[in-house]
Amino acid sequence: MLKDPSDCTMCTLDHLRKATRAVALITDAALAPVQLKSTQFSLLVTLDKCGDIALGQLAKVLVMERTTLTRNIKPLIAKGLVIRKIEQDKRLRILSITEQGKLALQMAQPLWREAQLNLVEKFGTGRWSDLLDDLNFLTKEAQKL
Repeated sequence: MLKDPSDCTMCTLDHLRKATRAVALITDAALAPVQLKSTQFSLLVTLDKCGDIALGQLAKVLVMERTTLTRNIKPLIAKGLVIRKIEQDKRLRILSITEQGKLALQMAQPLWREAQLNLVEKFGTGRWSDLLDDLNFLTKEAQKL
């Protein structure tokens, strides 16, 4: 059944947030044994992939406000999983995953993978793949606005 996109109860953002919160609860529960939240796991994965990266650039990669990223990165720095280096001009902050962060990520990945595969199994591989394509498209289009 087609939905009316002008109906306030069909708000794209509201539905995305509900889905995100539901999936985050599942992922957070899976990562609890390694004392990581899903947001922290994502940050570690991205830092591991990107290597040393400026805070502002990481915010762009994650499509996240810089202030929100700063708030989310602080617990990882406190745990020794991420290090922040301040460059000479004092405005540039470089973030890096530490060896301890890489170890935490290595321990978290099997837990995340199990939760991920359970979700994909329930959703269906084809449907999940299409969803990721649609979300990537939506992200790129929204960034153009």
